[in-house]
Amino acid sequence: MRPQDILLPAAAGLCCKPGGFHIDPVRAVERAVITHGHSDHARPGHGAVLATQETLDMMRLRYGDNFAGSTQAIGYGEEVRLGDVTVKFHPAGHVLGSAQIAVSCKDTCIVASGDYKDATDPTCAPFEVVPCDVFITEATFGLPVFRHGDAADEVKKLLASVALFPELAHLVGAYSLGKAQRVIALLREQGYDAPIYLHGAMEEITHYYQSRGVALGDLRAVKGMKKADLAGTIALAPPSATSDIWTRRFPDPVTAFASGWMRVRARARQRGIELPLVISDHADWDGLTATILATGAGEIWVTHGQEDALVHWCKTKGLAARPLDLVGYGDEDEHEVLPADEAEA
Repeated sequence: MRPQDILLPAAAGLCCKPGGFHIDPVRAVERAVITHGHSDHARPGHGAVLATQETLDMMRLRYGDNFAGSTQAIGYGEEVRLGDVTVKFHPAGHVLGSAQIAVSCKDTCIVASGDYKDATDPTCAPFEVVPCDVFITEATFGLPVFRHGDAADEVKKLLASVALFPELAHLVGAYSLGKAQRVIALLREQGYDAPIYLHGAMEEITHYYQSRGVALGDLRAVKGMKKADLAGTIALAPPSATSDIWTRRFPDPVTAFASGWMRVRARARQRGIELPLVISDHADWDGLTATILATGAGEIWVTHGQEDALVHWCKTKGLAARPLDLVGYGDEDEHEVLPADEAEA
């Protein structure tokens, strides 16, 4: 069976006509299969949603109990029959509950990766290579310049700054779902056992991670703390809050930002970031190219990101490749918007 008869780009997102569903649709559809909980992939208003329990829980926390008409949880390695296709979920290593979705019909298997990374992350299940005929890869960091390095080394830079300036607070901008919890876990792995402070917009999701058995140590709310008592501490906040009046409650804060985009120093300067931390929840160039080869797929579809460079690289390796040109997906680090009641939480 031809791959394009199984999955094809549509206005609402990737559409599986023989299965009667869309993957990560950008508008409300009758049946959605969701890879993970970030807002550009997991949107409310669908008739039915199939996702991991963690992703369903994230959507419920963000959108309320009635975010979909009905829901069905699926675990890693489980198979579900939808119409004429079989759907199987595999770990994507992106955030807690994130999944790659393998769609099989007759003798053809297509894997939609969603967002993924092959780097070590103590807060979620590790990425799993899934052999397939067609691999749909993201390309957020699909240029050779993006090589992220070891996230532990970036956290050591943060701790070195804390030791050098013990009278200052260190304020780390990090996306509320996935990145913040990973930074906390990395700090704990380096032996940092002091309380870590959270912006109000981060508390609910971070406590959810803890409820799922992710060890994050002593976490406290920034709200209600005296300014003097925050000297020498590490606090995490959504990126938009690091340039907000919210920062005035800290004593001369050192502003850090955890993102793969911090590899581009001009971005750090533009945002006024004093301590750029190259920590990404997406695969870098080496991770993307290694994963593509590891799947054994003869055909590669590239979506949301630096599509052209990765398509060209695939073709130099003798692989059939094309961009999907899907719209509506972006980098969550750049676009997280705080609700009005949390902007100064």
